[in-house]
Amino acid sequence: MAQRGTEARVTQSVWPSARTVIATVAVLFLLYFGRGFFVPIALAFVFAIVFRPVVRFLERRRVPTAGAASIVMVATLAGLAGLGFALSVPLQDWAAKVPESVTAAQAKLAQFRRPMQQLSKVADQLQSPAEPADSSADSGTGRGKRRQQQAQPQPVAPAPAPKAPGFLARAAGTTTSFLASAVETILLLWLLLASGNVFYVKLLGLLPAAVDRRRAAEVATETEAAVVRYLVATALINVGQAAAVGLAVWLLGMPNPLLWGMLTFAFEFVPYLGGAVMVGLLTIVAFTTFKDIGHILAVPGSYLAITTLQNNLVSPFVYGQRLRLNPVAVLIGVLFWWSLWGVAGAFIAVPIIATAKILGDHNPRLRALGELLGD
Repeated sequence: MAQRGTEARVTQSVWPSARTVIATVAVLFLLYFGRGFFVPIALAFVFAIVFRPVVRFLERRRVPTAGAASIVMVATLAGLAGLGFALSVPLQDWAAKVPESVTAAQAKLAQFRRPMQQLSKVADQLQSPAEPADSSADSGTGRGKRRQQQAQPQPVAPAPAPKAPGFLARAAGTTTSFLASAVETILLLWLLLASGNVFYVKLLGLLPAAVDRRRAAEVATETEAAVVRYLVATALINVGQAAAVGLAVWLLGMPNPLLWGMLTFAFEFVPYLGGAVMVGLLTIVAFTTFKDIGHILAVPGSYLAITTLQNNLVSPFVYGQRLRLNPVAVLIGVLFWWSLWGVAGAFIAVPIIATAKILGDHNPRLRALGELLGD
């Protein structure tokens, strides 16, 4: 009897209860359908972690907290505006060449389709001898069927369905939603920075036990340090990779090497997915720019070579042992949060995974999660 009771307790501790499964599914649905509400909050908290050390530095110089937060926000927005202005010129040049590039791509694709069309014609010719026999066997019945079809009244075409909103309408709706989320994120970020540690202290005050408050404070401090370290290290790595990619595509004769460098810096903040998008864009533009297939493949191949060297040599040295996560868990986490919240979810996936690992390292009940997420 004692052994059966032990087995029952082990089974209950390993497998989640139905209540836990239902609660998890409900939370996932809430996160997905409420992403318009949760995404600005999550982004604001992540950026608040990044900029809080700068605010503290200004506070030590006797700058008021609200003033320090305002200085940080103005400097950040000015930097983003300058980056957007720098990208606008090459993007306009690229957009002006899109019709010409599409025409050239269609001509090259026609050359690649010709062998496939020839193979299709050969396959049709191999199947054609069997078709006349089938049609001659049913020639009498076929004429009768055609007469019946001609005698029957032709069906009236249904009324055309209402047209879906055009591209401009969808683009305007997407732009409006993006601007609204950006404004919400900026306002909430300023409030979090200007309030100092008030919100943080109030969250800790919700915990009843002193032991839990102390442990939560340790987790929060370590999480803040890990997220700042990760984002700063990623930014430095992306700067070097952007310079290498810009130089490589310039040597290969690609147009707008500065644009490709800036896009590399931005997209590489999204692990795996950003690199995949860059490889696709470089392949498309190279396909419309060059004629030689070797020259075309050299462009995405150079990006893959630079990324491989960066992932295997630079990243382990820069991140260090404490920031190394399980790459499979990172990929799954990026895909999961991207499916929930899109690009914003893919951007904050690694900070969320790092936070979960730190929680697993400090909480005995989540120790298995920490082991799973660690490298």
